[in-house]
Amino acid sequence: MNIYLLIIIVSLAGSCLLGIYSRQLNRKALSPKLPDEFSETFDADEYRKSQDYTKAGIDFENISGSITTIITIMFIIFGGFNAVDLWARGFGYGQILTGLIFYAGLAVLSDILSLPFSLYHTFIIEEKFGFNKTTLKTFFIDKVKGYLIGGIIGGAILSGILLFFNVAGSLAWLWCWIFTVLVTLGIQYIAPTWILPLFNKFTPLEEGELRNKIENFAAANGFELSGIFMIDGSKRSTKANAYFTGFGKKKRIALFDTLIQSLSADELVAVLAHEIGHSKLGHIRKMMLISIINTGAVFLLMSFFLGNKELFAAFGMQHISVHAGLIFFALLYTPVSIVLSIFSNVRSRKHEFEADAFAAKTTGKPEALVSALKKLSVSNLSNLTPHPFYVWLEYSHPPVLKRINALRNL
Repeated sequence: MNIYLLIIIVSLAGSCLLGIYSRQLNRKALSPKLPDEFSETFDADEYRKSQDYTKAGIDFENISGSITTIITIMFIIFGGFNAVDLWARGFGYGQILTGLIFYAGLAVLSDILSLPFSLYHTFIIEEKFGFNKTTLKTFFIDKVKGYLIGGIIGGAILSGILLFFNVAGSLAWLWCWIFTVLVTLGIQYIAPTWILPLFNKFTPLEEGELRNKIENFAAANGFELSGIFMIDGSKRSTKANAYFTGFGKKKRIALFDTLIQSLSADELVAVLAHEIGHSKLGHIRKMMLISIINTGAVFLLMSFFLGNKELFAAFGMQHISVHAGLIFFALLYTPVSIVLSIFSNVRSRKHEFEADAFAAKTTGKPEALVSALKKLSVSNLSNLTPHPFYVWLEYSHPPVLKRINALRNL
């Protein structure tokens, strides 16, 4: 068997089996006994519901992941990529347009495969546990918007990459790296005002206690904001969330309306203090720098495989092309990507502990963050007893009980 084909199939199957194994460990770690820390937060019915929600998620991921992996392997073995490539070439365009048609075809096939799972997750699982507020109309409008934005931004990035790899010779990887980083930073800059409002309504947070406390905290800690907004998250889900968007002088706070309804002003300030901590402690800059370096390394490695005949033979390709080579390298890179994601999660969990400590110290109210974490765990039906191996493999945030214990030990 072609060595590249063997590596890719083993990587895809191994990744799927590793996911199933870790999720089954997570299921077994579910404890019928409510942790004492949550005795006054969860009642028996809510705790049972949270465990049922975790089990439903595990079953869904096992089934959807297995089916997707099997279909992907069959698509590779039976020459699916070659068929899409020949179809794209049939339009008779140049290399860049042919490549974009090739990606569009794969995107449509991927979406056809994922659509039933997405519908089931949103309208069956999330609906059953009281989270879903999305209508079918909103669901499909979101998809259309996603297609348009993905087509414009993704098409622009892919066009640039294809152009450089076709005309820039041995330094193509460097030009692709620079181009991709610049476009990505540009998107982050315009996203708060041009892209995100296409999906949610951003309303300036009204004057009052909450706004005053947020502004006072940000000012006291030298964190410049361009705005504080409430977004209509309840249009899609009852789950609560908050995030920062943009960078430089374009930083803005986005609070889900569901979060504002769930937490007190002090608890909300504690949550936002945690997010500000990521910025003040340099986590965002470090992660961005690592991402930029990783992108450059990937492009450099990719440049050695784009014309590899054995790699293209693994997929039964009749033609060697840059556009297909990008996909094949991404599949070949799967085991490396898994390892890097584990290290990334370890680093991210460390950052979360540090941001929690920052919030506790700067607000002077660690119990406010503890209380917020508890309430969010209840409203999101979080798993309170995840298995350590699953945490190590998948969690970008520490389990909530570990975060609470760390806050108590400050």
